Amino acid sequence: MHTLLPDPYILMLTGSGLLIALVAWLPLALKRLPLSLPIVCIGIGAAIFLLPQVSLRPLPYRYPEVTERFAEFVVIIALMGAGLKIDRVFGWRRWSITWRLLAITMPLGILAITGLAMGALGLPLAVALLLAASLAPTDPVLAADVQVGPPKTGDEDEVRFGLTSEAGLNDGAAFPFVHLAILLAAALPAGKPWLTEWLTYRVLWEIVGGILGGWLVGRVFGWLTFHIPAETKLARTGDGLIAISATLVSYGLTEIIHVYGFLAVFVTALTFRGAHRDHEFQDEMHAITEQIERLAMMVLLILFGGALVSGLLATVTWIDAVVALVVLLVVRPITGWLGLIGWSGDRGEKLTLSFFGIRGVGSIYYLAYGTNHMPVDNVEHLWGIVGLIVLLSVLLHGLTVTPIMRSLDERRGVDPEATGVPPPGLQGPARDA
Repeated sequence: MHTLLPDPYILMLTGSGLLIALVAWLPLALKRLPLSLPIVCIGIGAAIFLLPQVSLRPLPYRYPEVTERFAEFVVIIALMGAGLKIDRVFGWRRWSITWRLLAITMPLGILAITGLAMGALGLPLAVALLLAASLAPTDPVLAADVQVGPPKTGDEDEVRFGLTSEAGLNDGAAFPFVHLAILLAAALPAGKPWLTEWLTYRVLWEIVGGILGGWLVGRVFGWLTFHIPAETKLARTGDGLIAISATLVSYGLTEIIHVYGFLAVFVTALTFRGAHRDHEFQDEMHAITEQIERLAMMVLLILFGGALVSGLLATVTWIDAVVALVVLLVVRPITGWLGLIGWSGDRGEKLTLSFFGIRGVGSIYYLAYGTNHMPVDNVEHLWGIVGLIVLLSVLLHGLTVTPIMRSLDERRGVDPEATGVPPPGLQGPARDA
């Protein structure tokens, strides 16, 4: 006798097929709407997990290891994608906007959020610092709509370049502050020294090692792909999965020697791109990376939508909500503006760069990593705060990205529809660096 309920495996196959179809179709459907792909994914997740037949409650603090590892995977794929699509040759002056956002905006943001968390939320120093470091990076995953276009399209104005390069580098640059929070949580109660270990190991060694390790892996893959004097060079395969290979090798090898893998992956991507900037294989690598990133992102955000309707925000108070709004509407815009003082961009560009400090998957990863490596009382409350900020960021930035970026392009005399760049981003031609 046949049961009326379908086999869960068959349901999973059907759902996976529908998800893959949405990965391909939704960016096109949303291109002209004031909606973003992350908003739709969260809505789909909320609808799925509200069904009475679905008993799973994907709360991140119930599955801390899974949350950390899955978010980690999504971030490293996004970092490779971000690095591969940057056309601008690396240089201190050409990347000056990036250094401003990294060296001024991010540390000021961490300092401000730490003080806010201690003063308004009553969190201890180590936990407040972990929260601040988790919320510091501009997310490389959810910021796709404000990033540069695919390789060699010339769609790289200052705003899109600044936000793409910032998202690529500050995920690695935030890690020392996460480790500082972990060190303080262990050292302060015991009265142990911590500064020397943090500066020499967590800052100097892990940053320098991550950069060098990423550069070496990028050089090796660049040579094997484009320059090896043989018919077996990897570019001849036409298989963009080589970029995923480079991502995993770079991250794995650098993590083995205990340096910052996030930083290494982005440096690998930049070096790999620089090995042969105009080769058509760059397009193949970027395309497959973007597809895998989008699919993984959609799965994660569907689970995030499920967490929201499963009680992720149950511990959030009105004070937490005020703090969340201050982080998004006050801290990032002000610190972003301070970081851009003296930069030659016009007022509209500065406002856009300061406003789009998108918080997302990177924040989820860092909080999962931190809470898995240090004791945190009432971890549900911390997850509720970060979950609220991520949700507000997705809504606020997702609803405003299309009109703001379109307005920015129009002020620059650019027709975003004339670029021929496929969605999800609305890109415009580059300005001379």
